[in-house]
Amino acid sequence: MESPKELSKPKVAIVHDFLTYWGGAEQVLLSLHHIYPDAPIYTLLYDKKMDEYFPNARIRVSFLGKLPNFLKKRKKFMLPLLPTAAETFDLSGFDLVISSSGSFAKGVIVKPRTLHVSYCHAPTRFLWDWYQNYLKENHVGKIKKLLVVPVLHLIRIWDRSASERVDFYVANSRNTALRIKKFYGRDSKVIYPPVDFKKFNEMKNLPSVPEKDYYLIVSRLSPYKKIDIAITAFNKMNLPLVIIGEGGDRKRLGKMAENNITFAGFQDEKHLAAYYEGAKAVIFPGEDDFGITIVEAMSFGKPVLAYARGGALETVTPGKTGELFASEVPEILADGVRRMSRNMEKYNTQEIKAFAEKFSRENFEKRFKEFVDEARRRE
Repeated sequence: MESPKELSKPKVAIVHDFLTYWGGAEQVLLSLHHIYPDAPIYTLLYDKKMDEYFPNARIRVSFLGKLPNFLKKRKKFMLPLLPTAAETFDLSGFDLVISSSGSFAKGVIVKPRTLHVSYCHAPTRFLWDWYQNYLKENHVGKIKKLLVVPVLHLIRIWDRSASERVDFYVANSRNTALRIKKFYGRDSKVIYPPVDFKKFNEMKNLPSVPEKDYYLIVSRLSPYKKIDIAITAFNKMNLPLVIIGEGGDRKRLGKMAENNITFAGFQDEKHLAAYYEGAKAVIFPGEDDFGITIVEAMSFGKPVLAYARGGALETVTPGKTGELFASEVPEILADGVRRMSRNMEKYNTQEIKAFAEKFSRENFEKRFKEFVDEARRRE
C-alpha cells in the first residue's frame, strides 16, 4: 500500500475581498489565519478598526487603500477598479494561495505551480442572481443604466474568466455549491463556515441589557438583508425588536421604525453575547448563502425564524431549531413570529445547542486543513 505523499511546509498567502467590517466572511478569514498564522493577508480595502480582530496579522492593502475616504466608503464608485486591484497583488513568491471570496479576491493571478484554493462565500451576487435587485436597490434608472449596465457587463465577463483561475473551490453551503456550478461551471467541496462557540462559552459576568422580552436581529444594515420587512412586521405587531449592526441602510430603516424597535448599533462580543442570551428568538429576514448569525444564535439555544431560502434550509428545522417563513412579505414574516411564539415551549434549548456544535471552529479548521493537504498531494 502506497504511503501518503509527504508534504513540505508551503509558503502561504491569504487574500480577502474587503476587511472593512466584521461579519461572517471575516469569521472564516480569522479561522484561516489560525490555520496559517504566518501567512500575510492581502485585501482590497482595510479599516483600522479590524486591528481588534487581526492584531498580529501582516495586512497588505491594494492601491485602493490610498484613495480618499469618500471613495473608500462608497465601493460602488470604485467598481471599475476592483478587478484590477485584485490582479495587482504580487503573489509570485507563494506556493499556496487561499482566497476568501464573495467577489474579487478569487481573481488574483498566481504562478502556474502555485496552488489556489478559494473558499467561496458566494459567486459575485450583484453580477449574477442578485443583478436586477442590485439595480433597483441602488436606484439605477434609465439614464444611469446607460453607464452602469455596460460596466457591470464587463465585470461579469471578468468574473467568469477569473473563476477559472481557481484550482479548487470550497463552498460555504450546498446552496452556494449549486450556484458555483451554475455560474462558474465548477465543482466544489462543502465545508460549513465556523462559529467560535468556545469564545462565547468562556465569557463570564455578561453585562445586562436594557431591553426585556425582545426578538433580535444581528445583521449588516444593507438592503439585501431585508430588515425593512421585519421592521414593518414588528411595527404592526407592536412587539419589541432589537437590531444590532451597522450599514448604509441605517438611516432609511430608522425612519421606518416605531418606538417598539431599538437600534443597538455595533456591539462588542460581550454585549453581543448578552443580547443573544436575553433574546426570546432571533429573526433572519433575508436570503443568505449560509447565515452564520443563525448558528451563532443556536449556540445560545435560541430558536430562529428565517426566510425559507438559501443556507437557512440547511440549518433551520421547523419545530426543532426554529421556524421558516415562505415569502419576503411582512404579513408572512409576522405569521412566522406568531407560530414561533405558540411553539416556544416545544423548542429544546439543549438540542438546539447540540445541533449548533457541528459548526464549531475546530471542526472547520480540521476539515479545511485536510482538504488543502489533499489538494496539495493531488497536484
